[in-house]
Order: sequence, then structure tokens, then C-alpha cells
Amino acid sequence: MSRIAAAFAKCKAEKRAAFIPFIMGGDPSIEASAKLLDALPAAGADIIELGIPFSDPMADGPTIQAAGLRALEAGATLKKIIALAAEFRKKHVDVPLVLMGYLNPIFIYGYDAFARDAAAAGVDGVIIVDLPPEEAAELEPQLTKAGISLVRLIAPTSVPERLPLLVKGASGYLYFVSITGITGAGSATNADIEKNIAAIRKVTDLPVAVGFGVKTTEQVKAFGKLADGVVVGSAIVQKIFEHKGDVKAVSAYVASLAK
Repeated sequence: MSRIAAAFAKCKAEKRAAFIPFIMGGDPSIEASAKLLDALPAAGADIIELGIPFSDPMADGPTIQAAGLRALEAGATLKKIIALAAEFRKKHVDVPLVLMGYLNPIFIYGYDAFARDAAAAGVDGVIIVDLPPEEAAELEPQLTKAGISLVRLIAPTSVPERLPLLVKGASGYLYFVSITGITGAGSATNADIEKNIAAIRKVTDLPVAVGFGVKTTEQVKAFGKLADGVVVGSAIVQKIFEHKGDVKAVSAYVASLAK
């Protein structure tokens, strides 16, 4: 069983949703990111999404855009993000780590090299925001061969007829984008999320995590009753900015969300 599957199985046995924090790799620095990553499991993270900074993040709101720019200005590269993952894996053998970003850095790195190096670093999955299933044929085989899950995004605007294509080739879990628009903008209603997740469950047995627009402890609890996992990104990234990456302050905030 993969680390991702084991994490969801553990949460299911405990009758709760997986808590999935997102932080941007390299924000505010590689060194600070390493310390924050190291602290997330103790703060309640069941799975961790680690952002790959990119100069043109079309799906990200101003909070995560700014974090990505800070990371790039601090010298973050995909190679350094993979190295961050490797350092994390030395200490945390069971916590799944999923890289999230855009295709261009991976294309530049090289698909074969990325899959090889990410797997060697202990990366469990990748979420590539701008990679539709129709364009995944060049990368998907390398990820599969390396044992890395390709986590697909499903939006509220994904029509039912398209769902079978979106889940085909997906593994690990599915990321339901709860709102239309960018990260950190607005929030979806419970009814909307419940309806969309019900439609997704008709075409797959993969766990479904909800993200985008999840900002409060109350939302984490409410959405956790509807989905298998809940992702919080912008709110944590904002806290990292406000506290300049202070591990103690950020960990306390993450722990408050995970309760």
C-alpha cells in the first residue's frame, strides 16, 4: 500500500478526513521551508502538499503568487524543492509528500529526470495545475514507472461527461477545487461541495480532497464531513508571511486548523 493510500485508510479508520496543509517550497527561504516541513506532521498534517514556485501561476491568488515570488527571489528551484523533499523523507518515513505546481518547471527539468529524482527523494505524488489529461501522455508513464501518483484536479465547472476522462490515469486522490477562480478567493457552500463530490464518487473509488477557499477551522471541520481530505493553502501561506516563517507560530496555527 502506498503512503497516500495508507494515510487515507488510517484517517478513515479514525472516522475523520485527512488534513492536508500546503506550503510553498522555498518561502521565505529554503532553510525556513525545511524547518516548516519538518514541523507539519507534529502539527497534525496527514499528507503535505509542497508548492513548486513558478513565475506565472495562473491558478494562484495573490497570497500564493507572492509566496512563489519570494521563493524564487530566495533562490528556490525545482532541484532545491526536490532536495527539500529528500531531507523531509529522512525524518518522516510515513507522511505522504505531494509536490504541487505547474508543468513548465518540470518540462525544463526533463520528465524522465523529474520522475527519477522525485521518486528517489521520497515524493509520493504530484499535482500539476495546468496539465489536462489530454496532454499528460508524455509525463504520465514516467510517473507511473517511478511509483508517483498523478493527483488530478476537478473543478465545479467540470461537466459530468468529462469526469471519466479526468479520473482516468489519476491515482492517490482527487483534488476537488471547491470554487471557480484562483486560490484563496471566496468559499463554496457545503451543498455545492456535497453535490459535486457525490458526482465524482459515481465514477471513481479514489479518495476526494477539497481545497481552494478553505480558510477556517470551521470550514475544515464542515468540509471534512463531506470529503476524504481537506486542503488548506492560502491561509497557512499568509500566516508564514505574517510570522516570517517562524516555525512555532505557524505550527500552532496549523495545529488549530487540524483539530
